[in-house]
This record gives sequence, C-alpha cells and structure tokens, in this order.
Amino acid sequence: MHKVWLITGSSSGMGRAMTELVLSQGDIAVATLRKPSVLDDLVQQYPRDRLLVVKLDVTNKDEIKAAFAKAREVYGRIDVVFNNAGYGILGETESVPEEVARRMFDTNFWGALNVALEAVRFFRDVNKPQGGRLITNSSIVAVTSAAAVSIYSASKHALEGVMESLAKELNPAWNIKMTCILPGGFHTRGTAPESLVQTEPLPAYDFENSNVARVRAWAPNASLPGDIAKAMKVIYHQLATMEDPPVRAPLGKDALLGFQNAAKAYSEDVERCGSFSDDVLLDGADIANHVDPITSA
Repeated sequence: MHKVWLITGSSSGMGRAMTELVLSQGDIAVATLRKPSVLDDLVQQYPRDRLLVVKLDVTNKDEIKAAFAKAREVYGRIDVVFNNAGYGILGETESVPEEVARRMFDTNFWGALNVALEAVRFFRDVNKPQGGRLITNSSIVAVTSAAAVSIYSASKHALEGVMESLAKELNPAWNIKMTCILPGGFHTRGTAPESLVQTEPLPAYDFENSNVARVRAWAPNASLPGDIAKAMKVIYHQLATMEDPPVRAPLGKDALLGFQNAAKAYSEDVERCGSFSDDVLLDGADIANHVDPITSA
C-alpha cells in the first residue's frame, strides 16, 4: 500500500528533495510550504491522488491543523511526517536583535514542535490502526555549536531537548516512531538570502584569528560536501522503514565527527569535574539507592 507523507518546507532543499523522492517511489506526498506556486511544476506532473500541495506557514497553528485536516480529507491517513521547515541566522550573538531571534524560534522551535504535536495526535487519534513515523530535521549544531551560529544552534538544541522528552512520553501502544535527523553540511539553498539571515557585523569582533570573522567569510558561499538527494534516500529507504529507529540520527561524515567530538568533550568534562561532586549530598543520602527518572531514563 502506498504511504502518505506530509512534508513541511517543501519549497527547496531537503523538503523539495524528499517530496520528489516520495513521488518517484510511487508514494503520496502532501507537500506543504508558504508559497504553493513554487511547486507548480510538480503539480503538472502528478495527479491529485499522488500529490497534494497545501499552503502552510508553520508559525501559524491554525494552518498546521488545517494542513493535517486536508490530508485526512483527501487521503484518510498520514503514515510519515517529515518535519523539515526551518532556516538559519549567521552572526555573532551580540549582533542578533531579539525580535529576529524570536522570529526564528517561532519557526525552528515552536513551528517544528507544533507540527510534531499535531502529528502525534493524528497518528494516535486518526490513523486506523494507530501509528506513524515522525522524522524531524534538526542539525549537527544541536549537539555541537560554533561561532556565528549561536541563535540557530540554540533553536536546534531546544528542539532536540523537547523531541527527546516527547519520545519518552509516548505510550508504546500508540506505535509512533520518532527520530531527529542531525545532518552535517549538505549542499542546499540553506545559504541563500531567503534561507540564511545575516546580521550586520560588529566591528569589535573583527580581530585577529576571530572565529566569528572566519565563519562569516566561509558560510555564505560554503562548498558543502553532502548530497541531499542521497541523504533523502537514506531517510526514505532506511530510517523510515526501521522497526526500532533511534531517537537521534547523525547524517554525514562531518556529523559523525561532531558527535564523536561532543562525546569526547563530555567525557573529558566528567573526568575534570568528577571530584566536585564528591561531597555535595545531603547528610545520610545514599546515591546508590536513589532512583531519578530524569537522569536514569
């Protein structure tokens, strides 16, 4: 039976690539984006029983609900949600106006979370039988960050945290599989003006060996190594079919390296700071018999 995929951020990059792949494999795509006319070429190629294009700005909760409702009306179910919409900000932390940062969080965090919550509700309460797959596109900066991408990184750190907690809250009987993809550098439109907000540089950060200056010079025209078409095939053919998928999945050799470096840094911090915790317990407390559902989960 053909699977129904709902994809956010379908206008370009990974969202567009996933939409094209889903259609090429004979499945059904509910492609959502802010400007539906961008997909007019696909609408001409595929009939309505294969492709449904829906206007969706993920910062609008009513539009999120309407998109899921439209998918239900036309196809009766949704099997996979590819939670992909988002964009980046390039600039030193001090240079990002609060309203600009909040606007990005409205998309990258709140938008993605609200799509996820509607997906969970749909998989649990609408699909018969219950179940579905929620695949959220995050970033390697969710576990390791760099200069000049702090606000973008913060949005992805927040998204990772809430998705991990949400995954632990679900009743296994609902048969909902959740995974966050953490891609490394892939060649997309992610550095185009409409996908990458750049702030005005602050002269104070233009010093010798400045990490900010180095990233600012590199990022806008970076030649990134990853092939998004190949990456979407991995997600479609492997991750979306795994019986027990991971909660988070690094994607790309650079993402793997980022995970390894982060794990090494955490281990080093434990070694350096372990003695700080030698005598911080309440008198009489026994950590060996302490059950903490947060740290032991």
